[in-house]
Amino acid sequence: MYRHYLAKRAIILLTAIWAAATINFLIPHMSPKNPIAEKLTLLAATSGISPSRIKEMSEVFSEKFGLNKTLWEQYVTYLWNAVRFDFGPSIISYPTPVSELIGRALPWTLGLLFSATVIAFAAGTLLGAAAAKYRRAGALQALNALMMVLSALPFYLVGLVLIYLLAATTGWFPVSGGYDIFSIPTWSWSFALEVLDHSVLPALSIVIASVGVWAIGMRGMMISVQGEDYVEFARARGLKPSRIFFRYGIRTAILPQVTALALSMGQIVAGAILVEVVFGYPGVGTLLFQSISLFDYPTIYGIVLILVVTVAASMFIVDLIAPWIDPRIRVEA
Repeated sequence: MYRHYLAKRAIILLTAIWAAATINFLIPHMSPKNPIAEKLTLLAATSGISPSRIKEMSEVFSEKFGLNKTLWEQYVTYLWNAVRFDFGPSIISYPTPVSELIGRALPWTLGLLFSATVIAFAAGTLLGAAAAKYRRAGALQALNALMMVLSALPFYLVGLVLIYLLAATTGWFPVSGGYDIFSIPTWSWSFALEVLDHSVLPALSIVIASVGVWAIGMRGMMISVQGEDYVEFARARGLKPSRIFFRYGIRTAILPQVTALALSMGQIVAGAILVEVVFGYPGVGTLLFQSISLFDYPTIYGIVLILVVTVAASMFIVDLIAPWIDPRIRVEA
């Protein structure tokens, strides 16, 4: 029975990735702009190449990137390359491979997004559980109102406020970048501290904007769970309140939280991308923004596909974990 459940989720995973990859291919082609022309126009403006030379280069580049083929042929080639995660060279940064550009930017995004999401999820879940347990405490009631306000704020708006208050006005943190522009990346404590200093505000903006969402969700689930028959039965048996709270309350309420975390990964990733753009952080979000601005198709394909696979894989992992957390799902599967 579990194998059937696993096979069904695997088919859904592959279908979702294929559909998202197809949309990822079609949307850039809807633009009337020619990425090769944009690249050569930029090159001509800086180097003074003659029009005849530009035309010749345009034909060579179009053949190199397969843009002289039909849309169907480009789609088949794109899918084959996507399966192998081989997107060739970047148009704007030619001849640097797309994989190399993403490889440089990905560690910055993973470090920022993973740490900020884990902190926000853990803090929000604990705050929500405490707010449900001590509902009559005045301080937690005020905290609930604050969480509701923060949950409505977008990532980038929080980032702009933090830049104004903690960077531009007080100078406590750097305004932008992943490290100082005069520094050379090295494996040293001084450079690590510099990177940490530059990551505080981007991470803080993600934590502040998302902690309220997790707190409100957990509080609602805990209040709902506290009224269930099995919790009342546990109280009637005389079990300790702490055991009822952790074993019957948090354990039951955490499952929807984990599922919501997987479902909201797309929004979290999109929000983190905007945060990177606001702070000029050298991650995947900034690279994607530059690639879209300059119509760099291969780089757009590579970044979006990796984001899609990451979000789909996280949802698949949650589907695998869920039956072990909640036995009811195992029975239904």
